[in-house]
Amino acid sequence: MELTVVEGDITRQDVDAVVNAANRRMRGGGGVDGAIHAAAGPGLLEECRERFPDGLQTGGAGWTTGHALPARWVIHVVGPNYTAGERDRSLLESCYSGALAVADELGARTIAFPLVSAGIYGWPREDAVRTAVDTLRSTPTDVSEARIVAFGRSAYQLIRDIADE
Repeated sequence: MELTVVEGDITRQDVDAVVNAANRRMRGGGGVDGAIHAAAGPGLLEECRERFPDGLQTGGAGWTTGHALPARWVIHVVGPNYTAGERDRSLLESCYSGALAVADELGARTIAFPLVSAGIYGWPREDAVRTAVDTLRSTPTDVSEARIVAFGRSAYQLIRDIADE
């Protein structure tokens, strides 16, 4: 699998699936979650209500269709909230490996990831990047490209530096 890093808007990525950093309720929110829901349109929220009436557990992954997004699917993952005391790194790793497993089930070959839990959930940014890069590189998958989409130049540079180590 090829691991690529780009700076940009995850909602505009031309990939088979985009990963949404969702909350447990699966009803939309802020940050990446809010941007994906806004770009996908109201059908995404409706599908989340139908497919995930009880939400998802931290570290879990599930999918919906992409609705108005260029991507065919949205793979929703619930990252750990570091600020609230959820500091088990295996839960963050599970977001990445679980998303790849869902992509394999769907037949998605290209997938775009945000930096899960590194925003409002407060996971230390450098460790969030290392977790993403290490997990994506070590997880067996049929995905041909995993793209990490950085929001902003400083995030891009950090991800690029760690990915190049």
